[in-house]
Amino acid sequence: MESTSIAEYLRMSRWGYAAVSGLHILGIGLLLGSILRFNLHGLGVWRNVPRVCLAQALLPVAATGLALAIITGTLLFSVKAQEYSEILVLQIKVVLVAVATLSALLLHRADGLSLQHTAETPLRMHAALSTACWLGALACGRLIAFVE
Repeated sequence: MESTSIAEYLRMSRWGYAAVSGLHILGIGLLLGSILRFNLHGLGVWRNVPRVCLAQALLPVAATGLALAIITGTLLFSVKAQEYSEILVLQIKVVLVAVATLSALLLHRADGLSLQHTAETPLRMHAALSTACWLGALACGRLIAFVE
């Protein structure tokens, strides 16, 4: 991964790396800003707002943020793949992102994109798991800069 032309470019280009890093932060912001609001609804906040309306407004933004964060995160990882792969908090972050993403995919596969007919108990369980995973991934992502 480190020997790809894009990894070499990012290592050598101050502005290229900064742009990818900025897009990574944008992706995280879109993802967390949307999914946490949706999860709060699943946990009982904003009950007067129909779930379908929130799903239609927030979930495409969350999916876009996730795609952007994964693509740019992979690019950032490629710069020092060998070194980064040995960082425990990065390993934990990747697992948390995978669990949260898989949980969402399974829930939507079973109950549709809008989750209109999802029972409250499974939705609450998913919202709690998703919130814990995404906040944990965010914390781990920040810790990467402070560990060796």
